[in-house]
Amino acid sequence: MPGKILIVDDEKAIVKGLKYGLESDGMSVDAAYDGEEALDKIQNGDYDIILLDVMLPKVDGMEVCRQVRTFSEVPIVFLTARGDDMEKILGLEAGADDYITKPFNVLEVRARIRGIMRRSRRAAVPEVKDRTIRNGEFCFDPENRRLTIAEREISLTSKEYEILEILVTHPRKIYSRDDLLRLVWGENFSGDARTVDVHVRRLREKIEKTPGEPKYVQTKWGAGYFYRG
Repeated sequence: MPGKILIVDDEKAIVKGLKYGLESDGMSVDAAYDGEEALDKIQNGDYDIILLDVMLPKVDGMEVCRQVRTFSEVPIVFLTARGDDMEKILGLEAGADDYITKPFNVLEVRARIRGIMRRSRRAAVPEVKDRTIRNGEFCFDPENRRLTIAEREISLTSKEYEILEILVTHPRKIYSRDDLLRLVWGENFSGDARTVDVHVRRLREKIEKTPGEPKYVQTKWGAGYFYRG
């Protein structure tokens, strides 16, 4: 599954190891070693995924992620220190889609990237019928991975989209945080359920007029989340 990936890390040994492993999968790999270089390459490049270290010279990874989210929804996977849960949560809040803890196994990184790319490219498969879901001003088009509300297009990250797609295509079905973690991040994901909460909160901020009183993505206390069709 060819793709173009940017690795951003100031540790050249990590970049070298990841680059070798990903190129073995037939992927095109570019590298940046500080935040300024990363932003320049992202603005002028066309990447399928960005692997982004948090601790970077010049501009840190969190700020790089925030700036990227002002002009692109490219999937961003943070590389974080093991056990630093707050760092992971801040990364998700900044707009990251996923995170991998250091030290990591290159095979895990390769598998995670292949999974992200498979999900992000599902829209390329032709659909026989119109599967657009409409609910008043809400219009969800899974064939083209497009969401509009009151005719305004809403830009979502890949993980936000995948959560919404699961809920919208199964209206009123309640999904626990563990269900969504397994379906969106995969069986081998090592994170916890707070990852889901962060993404749902960000999703609501984009699609709800009043995020504290959601109309579309609702909570069943003690059970999970559901879409009110």
